[in-house]
Amino acid sequence: QVQLEESGGGLVQAGGSLRLSCAASGRTFSSNFVGWFRQAPGEDREFVAAMLWSGGLRTYADSAKGRFTISRDNANNTVYLQMNSLKPDDTAIYYCAAARTIQLVRQSPDYWGQGTQVTVSS
Repeated sequence: QVQLEESGGGLVQAGGSLRLSCAASGRTFSSNFVGWFRQAPGEDREFVAAMLWSGGLRTYADSAKGRFTISRDNANNTVYLQMNSLKPDDTAIYYCAAARTIQLVRQSPDYWGQGTQVTVSS
């Protein structure tokens, strides 16, 4: 089992920035990829970004390209999502996820965190 715990959400004005953190514990070596999803009210959960735990192979949704950056600190088993130039449409619950393959982490992760709320005011 892999446990994931997000933090760093909050309220920010449009144009501002937030950095989300995801602390991983447990059998993290069983999941090669880690990623972020988000779910806005009344919408389906959607993929945002993912990368290899070891670094590299970053992939982003079109809505995140150029504004969001996924990174990791292997020493602390923590993954980050730096979000810049935030828009009201970015308002959602953001979830950390982990999976064995890039396909799974984009579509159907093996593990999920509990989520952290991000609200962007106009």
